[in-house]
Amino acid sequence: MKISKISRGIVLKVFYPLLMLVSAFAKSRKEAFQYAVIRMNNRLVRAEKTRTRKILVLLPHCLQISDCQIRLTHNIYNCKRCGKCGIRDLIGIAEQYGLDLSIATGGTLARKVVKEVRPEAIIAVACERDLSSGLVDTYPLPVLGIPNERPFGPCVNTRVDLERVKEAITFFCSDHYARKSSD
Repeated sequence: MKISKISRGIVLKVFYPLLMLVSAFAKSRKEAFQYAVIRMNNRLVRAEKTRTRKILVLLPHCLQISDCQIRLTHNIYNCKRCGKCGIRDLIGIAEQYGLDLSIATGGTLARKVVKEVRPEAIIAVACERDLSSGLVDTYPLPVLGIPNERPFGPCVNTRVDLERVKEAITFFCSDHYARKSSD
């Protein structure tokens, strides 16, 4: 468990910066390098076996459909839950599990939310660039990163696989639910 956290620190604080340096000369590989760091991080977080209910689900603003009249960046619960984007379903999942849920427009706001919420674990959805840098910023907190899907290009009407979000929640919460059901 402790070895995994140390290994994650090495990946995020040493390996990741080296890969970004290499990517300066191999720009076409940068996103692949970032994705590899996210996958390594996720494997190491899973090896740590952190179990908690104090989870923050952190989302990018680009999950909200671009022509929506309601801006959710300050309060995701202002969502009208029309179903045109995945926000309604993500709110439902967060409510079902009793989790903190927030949207961030970038790294500065994301760091502010993390500082205010003070979670014990984070499930973060974003593009590879924002996820990989966010993992570095939040270390040593355990963060499971889920890259968003970008069928319309970057930063507009992106999507996330809800099953991957639920699976990440279940991973962090599994011992809590097992104990709760046996009481």
